[in-house]
Amino acid sequence: MKQRIVLGCLFCLLLFLAMGCGHEAGQTCEKMAAYFIYPAEYDASGVRRVPITTPVGNFEVWVKRFGNNPKIKILLLHGGPAMTHEYMECFELPFLKEGYEFYQYDQLGSYYSDQPTDSSLWTTERFVEEVEQVRKAIGADSSNFIVLGNSWGGILAMEYALKYQKNLKALVVANMMASAPEYGKYAAEVLAPQMDAAVLKEIRAIEAVKDFGNPRYMELLIPHFYKQHICRLEKWPDGFNRAMKHANGTIYTLMQGPSEFGISGRLATWDIRNRLPEIEVPTLMIGAKHDTMDPKAMEAQSKMVKKGQYLYCPNGSHLSMWDDQKIFMEGVIKFINSVNH
Repeated sequence: MKQRIVLGCLFCLLLFLAMGCGHEAGQTCEKMAAYFIYPAEYDASGVRRVPITTPVGNFEVWVKRFGNNPKIKILLLHGGPAMTHEYMECFELPFLKEGYEFYQYDQLGSYYSDQPTDSSLWTTERFVEEVEQVRKAIGADSSNFIVLGNSWGGILAMEYALKYQKNLKALVVANMMASAPEYGKYAAEVLAPQMDAAVLKEIRAIEAVKDFGNPRYMELLIPHFYKQHICRLEKWPDGFNRAMKHANGTIYTLMQGPSEFGISGRLATWDIRNRLPEIEVPTLMIGAKHDTMDPKAMEAQSKMVKKGQYLYCPNGSHLSMWDDQKIFMEGVIKFINSVNH
């Protein structure tokens, strides 16, 4: 078979057929059937493994496709580094409803993809080349390719745009400042003082001796920082819990540092603010009131790129796609549709 229909979506088609297809309903059925016809390289769940060439060898990354729409191909870039696509599953229903073609993808080193151990692989520059190889594999180009990155995925999205924007139609940067030092400063000078003084003192004491494996470190950070600034939902979504469980701690610590409470590691000095005017494709910057990223900085970034827009989530945090979902999704969809038209 040169093509196959993703079986998980056949239920929708059968439902329409069971209701009875008149002429108009029949056209709807045909369109829906076409929407879920994928090339043969995808399995029955829409998944394929994309070959990736690196300076130290060839590997494969996990990619899952949703929909068939040659006008819009959206690649979702998860955070971390080395978290997983799982916490971004919240895009599935809204984007399917809009009829977008979009892709969940685990970056190299993440749980569903190959996990090589050569530390030279974990650089922003190497990840940019990986995204470009994924773009080619999904057949996207400047007429339809939209990159949406959250957190570290936002860093990767901006860096990709700076090198390969000739292949982009639009860019969405969710909850990521363009300067790691400024992100660290915001955490230290604005967010940390909001904590209970005794809690902050204990956290700083653990950090001072670099005892990050101490379970007490996360016992303090999760209720006093993560629940306030990473995801504010009382019960964390299953996808986020799975992504946390499946995170590659070695890569995360090497690049980001031991936690979300500031930044260290290889990304500690990353700063591209002065290069933002080079980004000429339509760009949406998303900030949130309770984010680990300064929402005012996110708004400023939207004015530094050539064709920027800003979306503010008044109830959101770092994962505002979850805890301020209505405003986040409506804003993203409005931007994508405006770019498409």
